[in-house]
Amino acid sequence: MVELASERLDTVFHALAHPTRRAIVRSLERGPRSVTELAADFPHSLAAVSKHLRVLEDARLVSRTWHGTTAECRLEPGALREADEWLAHYRAYWDRALTRLATLVEPKRPRKRR
Repeated sequence: MVELASERLDTVFHALAHPTRRAIVRSLERGPRSVTELAADFPHSLAAVSKHLRVLEDARLVSRTWHGTTAECRLEPGALREADEWLAHYRAYWDRALTRLATLVEPKRPRKRR
């Protein structure tokens, strides 16, 4: 099970490693769009955008449904949630590390004498 989860994360992070694919994910936050609508936002060909969509589909970040000859793309946030849960461990690590660092560099305040 751990290996399967690791493979899914690898696929998600690989998909998100490309700026065009991240832009497609951001674009789909507003709601479903056709491949043609998505391609209009980029200086790439329709075929190139479609290839990026296949990578996002493989990572389960995007789904495509067909309505006749039109493909509608939809964001599937579940895979992003899995990646966020993995990253949460490192956010907590850095929060603890920065808190420890702050205690070392903050000036000590003298105690008030009575």
